[in-house]
Amino acid sequence: MKATGLRGPAMFSGLPGGFWLLWTGTLVNRLGTMVLPFMTLYLQTVRGLPLTTVGVLMALFGGGQVLSQLIGGALTDRGGRLPTLTGSLLASATVMVLLGQAESLLALATGIFLLGLVVDAYRPAATSLIADLVPQRDRARAYGLMFWAVGLGFSVATLLGGTIYELGPRWLFWVNALATVAFALLIIGWWRRGTVPRERPTGKREDGGTFGAVLKDRPMVVYCLVTLVYGIVHFQSITTLPLVMHADGLDARAYGTLMALNCLIIVVAQPVVSARAGNWDLTTVFGAGVLLLGLGFGIGGLASSLAGYACSVLVWTAGEIAMVSVGQTIVIGLAPEHSRGRYSGLWGTSWGGAAAMLGPLIGTSLLAGGAGLLWSTCLASCALGALVMWTLRGEIRRRCAVTEEEHAHDR
Repeated sequence: MKATGLRGPAMFSGLPGGFWLLWTGTLVNRLGTMVLPFMTLYLQTVRGLPLTTVGVLMALFGGGQVLSQLIGGALTDRGGRLPTLTGSLLASATVMVLLGQAESLLALATGIFLLGLVVDAYRPAATSLIADLVPQRDRARAYGLMFWAVGLGFSVATLLGGTIYELGPRWLFWVNALATVAFALLIIGWWRRGTVPRERPTGKREDGGTFGAVLKDRPMVVYCLVTLVYGIVHFQSITTLPLVMHADGLDARAYGTLMALNCLIIVVAQPVVSARAGNWDLTTVFGAGVLLLGLGFGIGGLASSLAGYACSVLVWTAGEIAMVSVGQTIVIGLAPEHSRGRYSGLWGTSWGGAAAMLGPLIGTSLLAGGAGLLWSTCLASCALGALVMWTLRGEIRRRCAVTEEEHAHDR
């Protein structure tokens, strides 16, 4: 492909109005994402629960989250993009409000599990809609801009959330629910105007809407396993990294500074990289992202000062940007049109819920053997993952090219 890039405002141009509606809804939704960052604090200080109980409740959330995108993906393919998108958003808002009123341990446990079950169920539908709207050549840019909206909104939400928490913790649940409802209303209005792309029947539903066919797709399964490795390693940024920094005599403010640096790099660099990613080989970019993530955490094994850890963050954030710029585009390239929801759900689970459950367990177990063991394992795992991605290069390139040809023919 010709390596031409987009500069300035051009990186935001040429995408359909429907995409920008989804982008706006995602930004609004993430601006209101205030419950999850403060959930453990809320449970411990407001509800007075011991730390061990808080851990069990958050494990319940993780269990629900593992199922969330799998269910959302199946519903997307069976019931359609828009019903799944709006239904899951409204369900999430409802659970959010009810959880804010829950007082008993049983009610809290039920609400937290249900929140995990519905909070990400909309993602496969949104991903599939973008694939319906945006041609293959622009998808890397489109998905990168969606991730940018998520990062931008979430960084603002954490700042505002702290202020709102001080005013009254229960307000977080209402603000979060209202933002989610606002996203749903945007979609409903779009739906009623009749400008949403139609989902063309393909007559290829022999698998009955199950995940069986997805799990028989060897390149997709291998790709998800590599993504799981990426997710487990990336999750160390919020689990073991602050513990290692504390052991090096660095306080919470130092860790917060690094996370702010991570967000700043993403906000500045993500649109630029995404604008060019569609011109590069997708598998190479993804593999480079996995390798850079491992190198970044490997550098962390040599660090003991804030400056050293900042160098580590610079490298693994570059890997994060590369991965998210092309990751979802590869999924859509591998997926038949009638299975986009399930493919997206399985991939989202591999670096979302599954990594969230396994990351802390594996990371803390390795850290018990020393920080050197932890960071060297991260580096070795990512290097192996990048090598495996290289073996998929030809198959992914071929299937993404076929997807583009089919899309052009259908237009």
